[in-house]
Amino acid sequence: MRRLISAVLLAGLFAVGCTGGARAAKDSPFRVVRDVPLGGGTSRFDYQSLDQQAHRLYVAHLGAGIVTVFDTEAGFVVGDVGGVPGAHGVLAVPELGRIYASATDAHQVAVVDSAKLAVLGRIPAGDYPDGLAYAPDVGKLYVSDEHGKADIVVDVQSNQAVATVALGGEAGNTQYDPSSHQILVAVHSGQLVAIDPTTDLVAGRYEVTGCREPHGLAIDPARRLAFVACQGNARLVVMDLTTMQVVSSHDVGRGPDVLAFDPSLGQLYVAAESGPLTVFVADDGGVREIARDTVGPNAHSVAVDPATHHIYLPLTDVGGQPVLRELVLAAVSGQ
Repeated sequence: MRRLISAVLLAGLFAVGCTGGARAAKDSPFRVVRDVPLGGGTSRFDYQSLDQQAHRLYVAHLGAGIVTVFDTEAGFVVGDVGGVPGAHGVLAVPELGRIYASATDAHQVAVVDSAKLAVLGRIPAGDYPDGLAYAPDVGKLYVSDEHGKADIVVDVQSNQAVATVALGGEAGNTQYDPSSHQILVAVHSGQLVAIDPTTDLVAGRYEVTGCREPHGLAIDPARRLAFVACQGNARLVVMDLTTMQVVSSHDVGRGPDVLAFDPSLGQLYVAAESGPLTVFVADDGGVREIARDTVGPNAHSVAVDPATHHIYLPLTDVGGQPVLRELVLAAVSGQ
């Protein structure tokens, strides 16, 4: 078990600016809580998934072929789940006691026991399985098959693929909308595609105006908004899910990728390949930017804990060491 670098040492490191590009707290809207050393070597990370009840964050370490398990309450790495080659997507489903991880290099989804942290089975999932979403009403997992231009549908009771939904373009992130009970997929051809989980048929295709290569996707079910990250032109596009029309567009860092939404604050975090983390707030006045700063090298994956509002970014190489950088927004932390 890997323990933390001491908080005192970290505070000193950040004060003198020896953290691989993070600014001192006085210059940034973000405050660094800690950097947690990770295993697996200095290779690429991808998606993250939070089990809020268990206080566990699951991090896909793509280059290492592992899923790292971090205890957000205790502040240490619990362990690594191996045997997930090319780990891209990861999704915790607490009610099933399972974690699902896309083993992209093996063209599979790995089924992981969340108590034992052991792989229980593997499911063929198209050519390039990536993002994952779970529809609890029907007990199905939806897997973005990016290169296959489809979503692969998996029955979680049998652990079998039961359908393939053609999307008409490369599949970006897939999300479940709990209000409409539909699956939404950002499709690189420029659309947001809705899937009806009861039939596994396309329920609608909607143009994401002004967005080149829609990829990242997050949903605000309370305000009926979809946030789409546009890889091709560094934009965040906001869609009204009641009208399926674009309502606003915003500049973000180059190569926007993973999005994370904090529903208790109405705050959206947009991570980008080029390093900046941009924060937006959604309220009665619309969606507006409230913070932006470079938060680390290759910081393209972000997660947020809605209970603590702590932000997590796995970074490939900070002084020769992969780390999980934990931040808070200064306006939220009051510091």
